[in-house]
Amino acid sequence: MRPIRRGETGMAVAEIRDILTTLTLLPAADVTGAGDEFDAATERAVRAFQQSRGLSADGVVGIETWQALDAARWRLGQRALYYAVSEPIVGDDVRQLQERLLEMGYDAGRPDGVYGDRTAKAVGQFQREVGLSPDGACGPQTQHALRRLGRKVVGGRPQLLRESVAFRSSGPALVGKRIIIDAGHGGPDPGVVVPDGILRWTEADLAWDLAARLEGRLAAAGMRVHLTRGPTQATELTDRDRVRLANELGADLFISIHVDAHTDPAADGVAAYHFGSISGGVSSTVGERLAGLVQREIVARTGMRDCRIHPKSWDILRLTRMPAVRVDVGYLTSPLDRERLVDPAFRDRVVEAMMAAVQRMYFREESDVPTGSIDVTRLRELTAALAE
Repeated sequence: MRPIRRGETGMAVAEIRDILTTLTLLPAADVTGAGDEFDAATERAVRAFQQSRGLSADGVVGIETWQALDAARWRLGQRALYYAVSEPIVGDDVRQLQERLLEMGYDAGRPDGVYGDRTAKAVGQFQREVGLSPDGACGPQTQHALRRLGRKVVGGRPQLLRESVAFRSSGPALVGKRIIIDAGHGGPDPGVVVPDGILRWTEADLAWDLAARLEGRLAAAGMRVHLTRGPTQATELTDRDRVRLANELGADLFISIHVDAHTDPAADGVAAYHFGSISGGVSSTVGERLAGLVQREIVARTGMRDCRIHPKSWDILRLTRMPAVRVDVGYLTSPLDRERLVDPAFRDRVVEAMMAAVQRMYFREESDVPTGSIDVTRLRELTAALAE
């Protein structure tokens, strides 16, 4: 879909305003007065919604914001839920169901709002235990049974504990572990473009260079490394295409590499993002740890400004079934960062920082090391020693 922004009118705008009103982000009086106009009040409401969902708060309704708005209109009990292979049901009601199942001790996976196979199996297990037909669909009877029973799990968030335990139990060695490295943009989408003298630096080119360098280094350390794209391609990959590849390959980690931009050329620095909600809802504990390690290692090894880590619900973080991080390595619109990014030696330091972060992910807390101290040229020797 094309982005919908302030100043536009039509049925799509009217539907957006209707959802925002249902969510109490836009007063009903505003809807009566403005009709189908995307006015200043609508833009403010869109920004508030985006911020609450961990989306980029630009006030524009693009595909990801529209999908989040469409999902937000549903509450558990308003419709029957079931597993559809080709077109999975998505919505806040699905997320509420997943959270309810997790509270009761059933493994529904990450509460991502998508009614997938794992959610259907958890529903089927619940139905079996309460004497219902275990068809994996959540209709009126199942919803009634869910309302009647209280939570079983106390003293922690079970899915987050499962993630952490599964990750720690895999051991410290990188050999054999699978990682997806995603070079942002590509194909017909160059990302951020800034002319610099006679050369034309693009986000897609820099992201690819960093990804290719990281692939070679991690493969040499024994990891099974996959890139989501090549240096050139005819078609554009969506975030969901990249997620699908990672999930189908059963990756252990996912790192997406981007470069940022800002209207103010003084804006510079590095930031990392993990799946989570700004309002304190569901988040990936392991993904947050990965983002923190990547961020700290890059800052320590490059001296870039620390723009910290942030929770986001972008598809590329929410729908991946493994710990995932997106890192924005500087601002191409910043003369300072641009001068660094076009230097191959600087890009090598960024790659070394990411390698160190990946290795530290697999260390137990008692075996972890200070930031910036790992010699990435000796990763195989280091992990072999720790595994003994």
